[in-house]
Amino acid sequence: MSVAKFSGSSASSLSAAPSLQRKIEGRSLRSFLLTCLTWVSAIVASIPLFSVLYMLITRGGARLNLEVFTELPPAGFETGGGFGNALLGTFVMVGIAALIAIPVGIMAAIFLAELGPVSKLANVARFAAKTLTGLPSILAGVFAYAMVVLTTGTYSAPAGGFALAVLMLPIVVLTAEEAMKMVPKIMKDAAYGMGSTDTQVIWKVVLPTAMPAILTGVMLAVARAAGETAPLLFTALFSNYWIFEDGHLALMSPTASLAVLIYNFSGMPFDNQLELAWAASLVLVLIVLIVNIVSRIFGKPRF
Repeated sequence: MSVAKFSGSSASSLSAAPSLQRKIEGRSLRSFLLTCLTWVSAIVASIPLFSVLYMLITRGGARLNLEVFTELPPAGFETGGGFGNALLGTFVMVGIAALIAIPVGIMAAIFLAELGPVSKLANVARFAAKTLTGLPSILAGVFAYAMVVLTTGTYSAPAGGFALAVLMLPIVVLTAEEAMKMVPKIMKDAAYGMGSTDTQVIWKVVLPTAMPAILTGVMLAVARAAGETAPLLFTALFSNYWIFEDGHLALMSPTASLAVLIYNFSGMPFDNQLELAWAASLVLVLIVLIVNIVSRIFGKPRF
C-alpha cells in the first residue's frame, strides 16, 4: 500500500511539474517584456535631453572662450563681446535669494517637523508651501515687483533676489522638513534621555543628521532659481553694464542675468547675438548640472 501511495504522489508531482514550469516561463517572459519596455521608455524620454545637449554643445561650445566671460554684451551690429556681467548678476541674485530662502526655510522646517508638527499653524504653513511649489514663476515676479520695485522705485538685484527667494522657499521648506522627519526617533530619544533640551536636540542631533538631505533640497532650489527668466523681467530687468560701480556693487540698479540675456538675444536678427545666446545657454545648463551633481554627492544620508 505504501508503494501505491508513493507511486500516486510521484505521478501527481510529475503532472504538476509542467504546469509549474509554464508559470515560471510566463513570469520570465512578462519580466523580460516589462524590462524591455522600461528601457525603451527611458531611451525615448532621454532623447529630448540629449538632443538639447547636442545642440548646445555644437552651437554654443564653439563660441566659448575667455572673452565671453570677461566682456560686456555687444550692441546690434557689433561683433565679439560676451556676457560676463550677466554671469556675475546671476550669481549675485541667486546669492541674495539663498540668503533669504535658506535660513527662513530651515527655521520653518524645524517648526513643522519638530516643534509643532500637528498644530493648526503647521498645517496652514505646510499647505501654503505645497501650493507655492506650483506657483507660476511669473506671478512670483509680479509679487516681487509690487513689494520691492514699487517700494524702492527702481529695478534692482535685491528685487530679483527676492523674487527668486519666493520660488526657492517652498522647496527648501518641504525637503528640509522631510529630511528632519527621517532622523531616527531612537537618536532623539537617547538625547532626551541624557537630559538634552529641545533646542539641544535640534541643533546637536536633528540638524547635523539631516544636513545632507537638507543640502540636496537647497541645491535643487538654487538650480531652479538660476534658470528662471520671467521673475527677473519684472524685478531686475537687464543691463549692458557691470554691476560694479566705482569698486562697489551697485545693487540698486537694473541687473543683467544669463536667463534674461538668452531671452533677449535669442530674438535678435544678428548672428553674433544668437551665438552668444547659445553659449550662454550652454553655460547656464552646465551651472545647473554642476549644482545637481554636488547635491547628489552631498545628499547621501548618514543614517
